[in-house]
Amino acid sequence: MLVKWIRCTVVDRRGFERGQRRWAGLLGEPGFRGQGGGWSRARPGVAHIFSFWESRAFYDSFMARSHDRLAASQSGTFKDPQVKLFDYRFDVKTGFEPRFTDADLVRVAHCRVHEERAEHFALMQEKVWNPAMAGSPGMVRGLFGEAPGHEFMILSMWLSAAEHGKYRTERVERLALRAQIEADVAALAGDIVDLESAWTV
Repeated sequence: MLVKWIRCTVVDRRGFERGQRRWAGLLGEPGFRGQGGGWSRARPGVAHIFSFWESRAFYDSFMARSHDRLAASQSGTFKDPQVKLFDYRFDVKTGFEPRFTDADLVRVAHCRVHEERAEHFALMQEKVWNPAMAGSPGMVRGLFGEAPGHEFMILSMWLSAAEHGKYRTERVERLALRAQIEADVAALAGDIVDLESAWTV
């Protein structure tokens, strides 16, 4: 599965949201698995969109055929778009599905990892972080993805901000020490996204 992550700064909120509803047109596309997104909690006006495709081939075919027609209605409503593609590697918790209807919040972490530490980083995600996140009652599902250049995405869906907050305060520092995250990670960025149900496809 291919994961596309788009982040942009919205300059015309009403126009952007209206355009976002047009992406319902994705439903007929071969290989399309689902899309959702919302607003950054920390950065006003920043929107995140996550879309899921069965494979790179289906995604490339869509980009060549239908993308520009669907995207036209949002033209001029945002600036500074940043697009990243990740290959799905494994679930966080079990049975990842690209569904957004049972979560209120998405946490996305984007890690650039030292080349010689990439396998260790993935192993720690599996052995240290995943069990801890899966053990948090408010965590619905998630995935671990990889992009060329030793870049990784950890995407997790949560029932609410309060549930995610509980997990953070109880666990994160201790887990970071155990996973030797300082030694693995060259750069770490992330955001917490309040999902907008109208953007779900």
